[in-house]
Amino acid sequence: MTDEGKSRLHAIVEGHVQGVSFRYFVLEQADRLNLTGWTRNMWNGEVEVVAEGPRQDLEVLLQRLWKGPPMARVDHVNVDWQDYTGEFSGFRVRLTTS
Repeated sequence: MTDEGKSRLHAIVEGHVQGVSFRYFVLEQADRLNLTGWTRNMWNGEVEVVAEGPRQDLEVLLQRLWKGPPMARVDHVNVDWQDYTGEFSGFRVRLTTS
């Protein structure tokens, strides 16, 4: 598969998104879409997501980030589209940033 059509999504999810399994929701959605990258809680209560793959699959992930798992309340998703790097081999949950 070529890298053509691939992109990187960097998103910061705001709202009631910690303590509601949001990161594991992101992990499950990314795995279903065969995306690579990571997600983590941030010290300020937000969740950060970096995902790479076909742009159309990243768009699907973004729609799902706006919804979140059942106990979450998403107020806003800050999105930054970046160039695909191919640096990840899978998708994982990272430790919280300090």
